[in-house]
This record gives sequence, C-alpha cells and structure tokens, in this order.
Amino acid sequence: MISYPKEKINVLLLENVHQDAFQLFQKDGFNVRLLPQAMGEDELSKEIENIHVLGIRSKTNLTAPVLAKAKRLMTVGCFCIGTNQVDLAEAEKKGIPVFNAPYSNTRSVAELVIAEVVMLARRVPDHIRNTHAGIWNKISKNCFEVRGKTLGIVGYGHIGSQVSVLAEAMGLKVVYYDTQTVLPLGNATPLNSYEELLSTSDFVTFHVPELPETTNLYASKEIKVTKKGAYIINLSRGKVVDLEALAEAIKTGHIAGAGVDVFPQEPESNSDPFITPLQNLQNVILTPHIGGSTEEAQKNIGTEVASKLLKFVNNGSTTFAVNFPHLELNPIPQGMYRILNVHKNQPGFLKDINSMVSEIGANISSQHLGTSAEIGYLSMVINMSVGDELKERIERHPGSLKTRILY
Repeated sequence: MISYPKEKINVLLLENVHQDAFQLFQKDGFNVRLLPQAMGEDELSKEIENIHVLGIRSKTNLTAPVLAKAKRLMTVGCFCIGTNQVDLAEAEKKGIPVFNAPYSNTRSVAELVIAEVVMLARRVPDHIRNTHAGIWNKISKNCFEVRGKTLGIVGYGHIGSQVSVLAEAMGLKVVYYDTQTVLPLGNATPLNSYEELLSTSDFVTFHVPELPETTNLYASKEIKVTKKGAYIINLSRGKVVDLEALAEAIKTGHIAGAGVDVFPQEPESNSDPFITPLQNLQNVILTPHIGGSTEEAQKNIGTEVASKLLKFVNNGSTTFAVNFPHLELNPIPQGMYRILNVHKNQPGFLKDINSMVSEIGANISSQHLGTSAEIGYLSMVINMSVGDELKERIERHPGSLKTRILY
C-alpha cells in the first residue's frame, strides 16, 4: 500500500476519459472525479493546485505556467497517443512522469484510413452529398478499384505498419518512407526518399508525430512532385499538411481528393464553430478528429493509461513513461519501506545517499537508479525502523527534487 491515505489522493480525469479508467481508480480507493470537458490554462492552473494525478486527452494543454502551480502533482496520464499537449521537459524537471497509450487505438485509426482509401477512390463523398440533395448521379467516370493501386505510407510506426497490413490484404501495393530504418511487414517496400513516395503513390497517408520537422511536411513544394490524380489522407497531426495548399491543389485537379481528420486549430468543444479551407470541396472527407474514437479504442486507452498511473502511484514503477527514467519495481517486501526520490542528475548524489544510510545504520534490501540528462530516479527498499528518518535526510539534500515513501 502507499503511505499517504488513498482516499486523500485526488485524481482528476478530463475530456470524457473512458469510464473504465474512472472505475479502476475508484475501485482502488482514490478520490476521483471525471469531467466531460477540457480545461483552459487559467481554470486548470487553479484546479491543479490540489490534484495528485491528472488525466487528459488532446485538448487540455499542460504548460509550464500550469505545472508551476502543480505543487502536489505526482503524475500525468495522456489518454491518447500524442503527448505534445504537455510540456514534457518541464514535467521531468519537476519529477512528474507522463504516461500515454501509444498502441491502444492503432487498429481504429488504421481501419479508418483503409475506409477512406476506398471512399475516395469511388468518390463516395460527392455521391453522398448529391444523393442527399436529391441529385441522382450514377456514374463510373473517375471511380476506381483500389486493387493494384499504390499506397504510400509516410511514417512506418505502429499505425503506419498496421495500415500496411490491411492495405496489402485489400490488394494494394504498399510502399513507405520513414526517417528511421524500419523493417517492412508483408510485401511492403521501403523507399529511399520522401519525394519518390510522393511521385509514385496513388494514395498518400501520413502517420508521423507533431515535431518542428513535420510542420508543413506536405505543402506546395511537395504537392508539385506528387503524382497527378493522387489522394491525400492525414489522420496524424493537424500541422503536418498545409491545408491552404492542399485546397488549391484539389481545386486545380492536381490532387483528386483528400481525407483529413486533424487540423492545425480545432474547436475547444463540440459547440464551437469550425472552419477549414477544405470545406465544400469535391471528393473531400472531413472528420472531427475521430481516428481513434471507437468504443474499443477508448476502452483500451482508459485501461492502459490508468493501469500505468496506478502502478506508479502504488509501487513507483515508471516503465513506459515518455519523459522519465524507466524503473520496473517489484512489490515491497512485508515490513519494509520503499523510498522513491527524484533528484538533479549530478555527480555524487548516490554516494551522499549511501553515506546517509551508513550513518543511521540502515540496511538496504534493494536499490535501483535510472537517469536521464536532467534527473535521476532512485528507489531504495529499506528496513522500516529507519525509513522515515532517511526520507527526511534525503529531502534536505540540495540536489533532491521530490521524495515519497511507500510501505
């Protein structure tokens, strides 16, 4: 168990995190709240002062000013794939590990990509709009089977490779480009350059993180080398594709259609208006960031992230944290304390701690240390009789950032 009473540990879950996550915390005895909406910076700055565990999705931004107010915050869970909404470096400096769910919605996103490939090839968006408007336009011109066509995947990670498997089963030829060397699945073919992929693919789908180097990864320059009549799909990050340039290419006919699920600016809530240059263009699928929004994916994400958060709070394990040294820790032996400490990664800290242990005549049952460039994360299992005294001594060390004790 943890030394601080669980019913006094405040857990706040925002943005309709799945009920399974709420129930896991509730079952374990924590004081947990689940709210449907995101919080702005000002509101979150006030709320976070008394929060120990925070769960968010993609619309809540955990910035440095907000983290400055988070005096009690132990850990953060991003109930999604991305973590760019969190200042990870600042969280690390404050000893706050951040966890996410990099795999749980992979299948949901991949299936939507394949669905959009088929719908764009058959010009389904136009047929839907016409039929709803009472226009009967049964034609086969510019409508194609996807079998035998080439799908180019930009970013061959967990989602990109899953798209590859599904696409090949549909009879598509799959090529991909990644800045890392990644082994292909099935008969997918890696290409030597991004430009080669754009110039040879009938469909191009993006599966890359939001980084400075991926901003406007697909813009006017790239459109010019794209195969005429290709279709563009982006279910990754909103800043990856220059939507103004894409809209112009669709109007001129150079690009035959597009499916876009993510946007540079997205509404704060479902009641806010939404505008994009792609609206009302022919053969364009626009969806409100629903790539991973299936019941299965949200359930899996809720369980995965909540389980990681609970494991950290209950026994200190940081395996799979995105901004923290990884320690996988065993259960605490009966009659022992576990002291967990985050400190500045500087020479001599561990020597000082071991000297403290020696001075008070303690016995270390086990000791683990993980480090990053900024911090060290130390776990020590020690006999209960001296645990409290050692914790207090460690907290007074000038290099110490955060210490807690479990038993």
